[in-house]
Amino acid sequence: MSTAVSPREAQAAPRRKPRWLTELLLLLVAVTIGVGANILVDPDQLGSGDPHILVSGLVLGVGGLLLHVVLRLRATHADPYVLPIVVALNGLGIAMIHRIDLTTNQSAAGSQVLWTAVAMVAAGLVLWFLKDHRVLRRITYICLLLSGLLLLMPLLPGLGVELNGARIWISVGGRTFQPGEVAKITLAVFFAGYLSTNRDLILLAGKKIGPVRLPRFRDMAPMFAAWLIAIGVLVFQRDLGSAILFFGLFLAMIYLATSRLSWIVIGLLLVAVGGFLASQFFGHVAARLDSWLNAFDPDVYNRAPGGSGQIVQGLFGLSSGGLFGQGLGQGRPDLVSYANSDMIMTAFGEELGLIGVSAVLLLFFLFVSRGFRAALGTRDAFGKLLAAGLSAVMVLQLFVVVGGVTRLIPLTGLTTPFMSAGGSSLLSNWIIAAIILAISHTARRPVVTGPATEADLAEIAAHEAALREAAERDEQERLERRRSRGAEPDADDDATVEHRAVGTDTAPGDEVPDAGPATEPIGATGGQDADGDTPTEAMSRLTDEGRHRGPRGDENGGAS
Repeated sequence: MSTAVSPREAQAAPRRKPRWLTELLLLLVAVTIGVGANILVDPDQLGSGDPHILVSGLVLGVGGLLLHVVLRLRATHADPYVLPIVVALNGLGIAMIHRIDLTTNQSAAGSQVLWTAVAMVAAGLVLWFLKDHRVLRRITYICLLLSGLLLLMPLLPGLGVELNGARIWISVGGRTFQPGEVAKITLAVFFAGYLSTNRDLILLAGKKIGPVRLPRFRDMAPMFAAWLIAIGVLVFQRDLGSAILFFGLFLAMIYLATSRLSWIVIGLLLVAVGGFLASQFFGHVAARLDSWLNAFDPDVYNRAPGGSGQIVQGLFGLSSGGLFGQGLGQGRPDLVSYANSDMIMTAFGEELGLIGVSAVLLLFFLFVSRGFRAALGTRDAFGKLLAAGLSAVMVLQLFVVVGGVTRLIPLTGLTTPFMSAGGSSLLSNWIIAAIILAISHTARRPVVTGPATEADLAEIAAHEAALREAAERDEQERLERRRSRGAEPDADDDATVEHRAVGTDTAPGDEVPDAGPATEPIGATGGQDADGDTPTEAMSRLTDEGRHRGPRGDENGGAS
């Protein structure tokens, strides 16, 4: 038996308050973890007058507090767990980089603290100016052009520099920067914008061969473009990790948008073909595969360059850590090449053990799960795909890094997000966290719904009339072009009119199924107009309240 709720009771229902106090307390815990790890690395430095602990603690604490204030002012309903998780990971990374500096006479920790401050400022600016994430959909193709420019910059003479055999950096003012780290954000924006706009065409159009419906070639063009970008990075920049990351990003996003396994199969086939050809024609790829497969061969171990010494020493460091680790400051991570960047996970494994590494990985998985939760909670297809795609980037990058240092897959040059030394990686990952926070605010904020008003119905009717008028105008122009060429209308014209009436752009020879998939993928919300609204969202906004409460009121829903 259902109980009716009166309008007064509905309006008097308590609104769920944003959990800003939860975020503030967790932020305090995160800063304590980072500062405490810095102290445990070398307790004697407290009385030595070294300002590193004080400066890094102030950057993490003040920066985190300022971001907390920005969230309370501009994104009140943002996820309260994302910011503390990122601060904790960043603080642990600074502590481990400082610990390695003490044994290698480097100064990477100071640079990392500086880049942390810059990255936090950049994240705050993104949160302050990005009031609605849907405005990013308006620059879909600009992001594609920007991605191409960013990936070409390291190849320009006088600007790009080659380090350790890879040409993925540019040098500006004596400092190096990796444009590919920013390109993964712009590519995610492009893929989200393209797939949210063309999802219906990708799903409905194409030939059906047995149980598999193959997409049309023109709908596969972005996949081939992503494949060519990945191969281009592999060939010209000699960077296997970025090639895997860029192509994996597109595969993940198109699967989230369509739920079609055929795309994954096609993508994996392209990866297999590209990897085989690369191993046959490019020596650096063959050397990476040889170091992976024959890591303990003495000839491969001692080979310079391209030997497996880095991989083997990292494995020995992980094994010496055991279950509980040797303690912060008690191991020998300096024996591993690039221990503060590519191999920082082996340093954590040696000094914190399996339990410590598992705790770090759990923090990453919590961050990714909050990103996917924001994707599920937001109401527009673009936001769903963008949040899910950026979260997938973190998963892919973490898998490539951890898989490489544990010899599950060939070792690549990717860095661990938020933890490895490197300003470009830190900056891009903080921007990703800011975008996810902005989307989570949209997903969690209360939405005022209620019965449709006359203005709402008139707006929907005008939108449908405009769509019909545009379809009729396009069809009339097509028929006039046929008549100008001396051709008479035939039965195919009627089929085309019928297809266009349902809002698809399929040719008469293409097959269209009677219904979509049984379960809607993460990007399924229908077509969108220039402002980011969709008919599905409009109808949902008008009917959700009537289904749940009846009278108009404030909704407390959203992802928790």
